[in-house]
Amino acid sequence: MKPDEIRIEDLEVFANHGVFPEENTLGQKFLVSAVLYTDTRNAGKTDDLTASIHYGEASVFMENFLRTHTFRLLERAAEALAEEMLLGIPLLEKVSLEIKKPWAPIGLPLKTVSVKIEREWHTAYIALGSNMGDRERYLSDAVDALGEIRGCRVEKVSSFIETPPYGVTDQADFLNGCLELRTLLYPRELLDELHRIEAQAGRERIVHWGPRTLDLDIIFYDDLVIQEEDFCVPHVEMQKREFVLAPLSEIAPYKRHPVYGKTVKELLADLTRSSS
Repeated sequence: MKPDEIRIEDLEVFANHGVFPEENTLGQKFLVSAVLYTDTRNAGKTDDLTASIHYGEASVFMENFLRTHTFRLLERAAEALAEEMLLGIPLLEKVSLEIKKPWAPIGLPLKTVSVKIEREWHTAYIALGSNMGDRERYLSDAVDALGEIRGCRVEKVSSFIETPPYGVTDQADFLNGCLELRTLLYPRELLDELHRIEAQAGRERIVHWGPRTLDLDIIFYDDLVIQEEDFCVPHVEMQKREFVLAPLSEIAPYKRHPVYGKTVKELLADLTRSSS
């Protein structure tokens, strides 16, 4: 179902944003409009303000943030405010934000210039694996590291299971798991963070499918399908890997593959039947 909307239009904020030094020191008026996406059903049934987003508090939140920060670009102001709102306002799933700048100093008659963006929480599923050293510690540390990233929240973590190696079989057994991550990061940004965490764990990409201290893969990102030369989502071979499907089925059995149309539970059953 589509989320409900709470709309705030043309909130006046006096702030210090702009490319020119005088804009940063003298300040000027900005107009801020926001669409707050949330579920208002409970508030509508109970008349309980705490079950929804308080538009007055949201307005104060936006005004205070823009007034106490200075940015050169409207793009940066909008991006920073949207992120802060999603992190700081409970029950907010998505925000459509427009910041208008009246009478922008361009030397031409102009009513307003504005930047409008939409930002939201996304759900990603990450597979974890290790077959070197203290495997459980590598996986646990990776879970903690993901939860410490700004704009990331670990929601669920599967149990860790021991599995034989895949691809290159002449190596130690793996410890594998999966987690559910709520994130504001875009897919490439999330991938970069996974690579950073792998590098901190001493991961070296020498042998394809070879031994590794830590392996982190994006299995799903919402229902997005990405097919690029060096990046595929859903993970291109997840349906062939019991060490992915088994722990993933533990935390998201009814998550449906956006290409094959089957749930994780169904994909695992198909794989189990084909292997028997």
